Amino acid sequence: MFTHPILFLFLLLSGHIAYAQECVVLLHGLGRSTWSMHHIENSLEKIGYLVVNQSYLSREQSIKSLSEVVGDSILRCQQHKPSAIHFVTHSLGGILVRSYFQHHDAANVKRVVMLGPPNHGSEVVDKFKDSWWFKWLTGPTGQELGTNPESAPNQLKPIALEIGIIAGSSSLDPWFSSLFSGDNDGKVSVESTKLPEMKDFIQVENSHTFMANSRNVIMQIQSFLSSGAFAKPNRALISSN
Repeated sequence: MFTHPILFLFLLLSGHIAYAQECVVLLHGLGRSTWSMHHIENSLEKIGYLVVNQSYLSREQSIKSLSEVVGDSILRCQQHKPSAIHFVTHSLGGILVRSYFQHHDAANVKRVVMLGPPNHGSEVVDKFKDSWWFKWLTGPTGQELGTNPESAPNQLKPIALEIGIIAGSSSLDPWFSSLFSGDNDGKVSVESTKLPEMKDFIQVENSHTFMANSRNVIMQIQSFLSSGAFAKPNRALISSN
């Protein structure tokens, strides 16, 4: 059942084995699909969580309209009468959660783990938003993710949930990385991921695209969902593996 016995032992000894009545919603990023969250889905199911890997058409609507998928996913969880609902998001998925809870009650939603969220926008959008290929790849959604004060992420207020943020600092794209002045994951700067209301934060040596596949990132997700904190400061836990 557990392919990584050391990870299982860590989770067992620290009380990180979940009860099935807790439900976790997974929200993928812009231009991605539920398959990009497949490793996270499998890992959480193996330790007892109910998992809703929510699909949505990320390139076809405004962020405000897309955020309603958060409500849809909560309803899917509530069918199982969970004691708590959590979210694990990649990139745009985190912005959708923040947008949704601007105007909706959190109810029994408790914790959110955000992977590489452009909480203050992305310099990649600033540079390429007027390019035809960027518009084609990202649709109207991508136009809203710049770093200017009027961008959708920068208009959002703090939300009353326990938020843990994982930021990547490794890039596979030197062209995009050249647009940033500091550490970044090739799409989002480390500083842009941060929120004043976040409960915990960790920086990992992973790229934006493949962060959700990292075994160590997945362990950090499990840690925060169960305890409200990341597993620190063991450097072995935040390597690129």
